[in-house]
Amino acid sequence: MICLSVNVNKVATLRNSRGGDIPDVLTAVDTCIDAGCQGITVHPREDQRHIRPTDVYEIAQRLKDINSQRDNKIEYNIEGDPRPELIEMVLDVRPTQCTLVPVVSGEITSHTVWNIRKDGDMLKPMITSLKNAGIRVSLFSGTDLEQIERTRDIGADRIELYTAPYAMAQTETEIQSEFALLKKAGEKALDLGLGTNAGHDFNLDNLPLMQQLPGLLEVSIGHHLMADALYIGLEAAVKAYRTALGQNVQ
Repeated sequence: MICLSVNVNKVATLRNSRGGDIPDVLTAVDTCIDAGCQGITVHPREDQRHIRPTDVYEIAQRLKDINSQRDNKIEYNIEGDPRPELIEMVLDVRPTQCTLVPVVSGEITSHTVWNIRKDGDMLKPMITSLKNAGIRVSLFSGTDLEQIERTRDIGADRIELYTAPYAMAQTETEIQSEFALLKKAGEKALDLGLGTNAGHDFNLDNLPLMQQLPGLLEVSIGHHLMADALYIGLEAAVKAYRTALGQNVQ
C-alpha cells in the first residue's frame, strides 16, 4: 500500500492569517486520522509562517496519545532544512521520519532538490545523528540517478522525489516523459535498497498514475488536498486522495 501523509501546513497558514487558534490544527489532524490517513506531515519553516514549534510538539503529543490506542501507528514526518534549531527540535520530538529539504530564501514552497555531490559532507553527520535517535531519514531528491546513489552512500533511508515537473506537465507526451524519469528513479532506489517517497503538487487527477511508480511507499500532500477540502470537506478530501492511491476506502 502507498501511504498517505497529510501535510497540515495550510491549516496553520489560515489560522495565522487571522490570529488566534481557528482553524485548530489538532482538530484537522484528528479529522485526517479519522478519515484513514497513514501519516501527518509538517514543515516548520524558520519564519514560522505556518507551522510553529508549538504545533510540532502538540501534534507529537496528540499522535503519541492516538498511537497508544491503536495497532496501525500513524507516522509523523517533519520536513525542513537542516538548520541547527530544526535538527535539535527533531531530535527532541523523535518523529517517525525527518525529510531534509533545501530551502531558498524567500521561496513560497520548496522547489530545490539536494546536490549530494556538494552537500553530502554537510548532510552525512546530521543523517547519522537522526538515525542514531531512531528517526528514519529521507532526502528531497530529483531524478538524477547518480545523486540517488550518492544519497544511499551518505546513509539516508529514503528519497522523496520532487514531483512538480510531472504535476505541471500538460500534454500526454509530457506527462509520460516526466513519469518515465520518476519511474527510473524509483527503480534505481529499489536497486540500492532505498525507500521512495514522493510529493509536490499532487492532485486527484495526477495522483492515480503514481500507483505505477516502482517501490513507492508514501506520498505527502497538502496544498491541493486542503483546497479540495474547501469544497467537499476535509474528511471527504482525505478519503478521495486515499482512493486515488488505490487504498480500500469504506
